[in-house]
Amino acid sequence: MNQLSNRINAIEESATLAMAAKAREFKNRGIDVISLSLGEPDFKTPVHICEAAKKAIDEGKYFSYPPVAGYQDLREAIAAKYQKENNVPYKAENIVVSNGAKQSIANVMLALLNPGDEVIVFSPFWVSYDALVRLAEARPVLVKGTLENDFKVTAQQVEKAITPKTKAIIFSSPCNPTGSVFSRKELEDISKVVLKHPNLLVIADEIYEHINFTGDQTSMASLPGMFERTITVNGFAKGFAMTGWRVGYIAAPKWIADGSNKVQGQITSANCSISQRGALAAITGDLAPTKKMVEEYHKRREIVYQLLKDIPGVKANHPQGAFYFFPDVSSYFGKSDGEKKISNSDDFCMWMLEKGRVSLVPGGAFGDENCVRLSYAASEQDLREAMKRMKIVLATLK
Repeated sequence: MNQLSNRINAIEESATLAMAAKAREFKNRGIDVISLSLGEPDFKTPVHICEAAKKAIDEGKYFSYPPVAGYQDLREAIAAKYQKENNVPYKAENIVVSNGAKQSIANVMLALLNPGDEVIVFSPFWVSYDALVRLAEARPVLVKGTLENDFKVTAQQVEKAITPKTKAIIFSSPCNPTGSVFSRKELEDISKVVLKHPNLLVIADEIYEHINFTGDQTSMASLPGMFERTITVNGFAKGFAMTGWRVGYIAAPKWIADGSNKVQGQITSANCSISQRGALAAITGDLAPTKKMVEEYHKRREIVYQLLKDIPGVKANHPQGAFYFFPDVSSYFGKSDGEKKISNSDDFCMWMLEKGRVSLVPGGAFGDENCVRLSYAASEQDLREAMKRMKIVLATLK
């Protein structure tokens, strides 16, 4: 007995959550660990969002089950935001609010995919893309970007990967884990490939859209011919420091939104009523706190970039968004400190946790075994100390 289903056995535990748990375990033992493993803002949720949630509780009107797809006023506000800021003509009927963007993606996968379907996953990728495709009993097809090209996949690579079984493409921009941002031209080139294939859809994850240092955030759905072919994924966790509030959403053609709504209605029903009131305040309110956070992330990016360049053997791109670095550390594979040999990124991260007291995430979980993910959503003091520890302990490897 004790036999889990094949679909569960086909997926791995989330590597980011696993490394965060190990870091907490060390901290609980009184060991000073600097955790750079979780993609979680280290800022508090802005006050006006918290006040909106408190007001909703005090009013006593939001203690019933909300509509499965979310409150009408929140869906209208999300649609209005996309009309105004992203040049995409979404309406409330196109929006489904979920318990975080992760559930939004899971809903889409379950609503669209059949066993044997293929999904092109731009790699490096957020760890759950691969797992959620497998959970829907489809097959992820990884198409890999290189460090030399800022980890970005090209339209030519996409074209080569498409088969009669390809149902969808999924990617994030700004990207987790690399921080890469696709330019409008790059997305236009990819869209032209997609439009050659009548049944091919794009799942565009824009959860980091506010944390973009390029000044150019292009939504795939805004491009000619792509409105009916794109599922846009977004949420409130990153840009508004609302990770624990668990509010994500999709904006998609109505038939896809209806399918996702059907899935969600059977699994969780609606997102938390009070969280939705906070989300409404976030999307309709002052963006000054968000802009202040982004300025701080930009400053931290420059600090970490310079410090990483000062560590021999570490190669990193200059990320244009999100709050991650995805450095190549493969020059240390095969080396040893006399006690432990580093064979891969898993070894590297465990060794760095044990010897350097810095928590990172192995790159294999994101599609590149040569790299590790480092989140700079931490204080400047912690980041400087973490880079110092990494440089010192790496110098002991021979």
